[in-house]
Amino acid sequence: MDSLREQILILISTPVYLIIIGLEVLLSNYRHRKLYSWKDTAINCYLMLMNSAIDLLFRAIYLLILDYFYRHHLFSFSHVVVYWFMLVLLEDFVYYWLHRFDHEIRLFWAVHVTHHSSEHMNFTVGFRSSVFQPLYRFIYFIPLALMGFSPVDIVFVYSATQIWGIFVHTELIRKMGWLEHVLVTPSHHRVHHASNAKYLDKNMGMFLIIWDKLFGTFQAELPAEHYQPIKYGLTSKPVEKETPVTVVFHEWQNIFKDVSRSDIGWKEKWGYVFGPPGWSHDGSRLTSEQMRKEEEGVVGELEEDPIAVKAASREL
Repeated sequence: MDSLREQILILISTPVYLIIIGLEVLLSNYRHRKLYSWKDTAINCYLMLMNSAIDLLFRAIYLLILDYFYRHHLFSFSHVVVYWFMLVLLEDFVYYWLHRFDHEIRLFWAVHVTHHSSEHMNFTVGFRSSVFQPLYRFIYFIPLALMGFSPVDIVFVYSATQIWGIFVHTELIRKMGWLEHVLVTPSHHRVHHASNAKYLDKNMGMFLIIWDKLFGTFQAELPAEHYQPIKYGLTSKPVEKETPVTVVFHEWQNIFKDVSRSDIGWKEKWGYVFGPPGWSHDGSRLTSEQMRKEEEGVVGELEEDPIAVKAASREL
């Protein structure tokens, strides 16, 4: 049953993906905007295939684990509509925390960084997967199984909401009216992929934006007259030589270099693995929060000197 539902999802979504990607390519060329590059698109497809292969190979194991907890579930739903509504709502909630920890703990950021390494924003970036996430993602779904949600239904809803998660990777859709208050929209997700200090680690939701508003990680996309244009990619320097190996493992290599230092103790080594990305024992690097405070400090100084604002805005 699970296999059949996923096959139906694939049959429905695949032609839709091809159509919207084709339209985006045509529109971006017509408007003379460089939204795509062959190399970037190839990397996106490669990472998607790697992620899918690991997920398929590991699926039997994590379904067995989830099934164990499901057989010991604590609640039951008598109404089918309530069951599916609550599953979508709660799964989106736990995904928010999965995604947030992927951003706030460097060990998991080393997995997720691949998704943010593109300097483009187009529909194929939605396929730029966090390759090893299937190895631990199921842990966040264990509470759902304990609450009485079938493992196959959990996997199905995750796959279904991921379709929406791919559609929000675009620059061509500006705002979506009242949906901006409820759903994660392209505007919200452009903020999420931005490397501008004000936008870092914001808008973590997959389907609903309400979790970001509840837990303080929401940031609206600001008009050009109020803030600098969005820049995509990483705050650190790009991978010097992108190969199939370095694209996936470059942050792991950086972690290894940090913990191999002979001039730091175990406390600092722990910080380099489990601290926030950008943490350093000597302040030589900055976390996203530190970058945000630094930028706010600069802006505050500029507001006291209006003559310098226009010139400095080009540099911020």
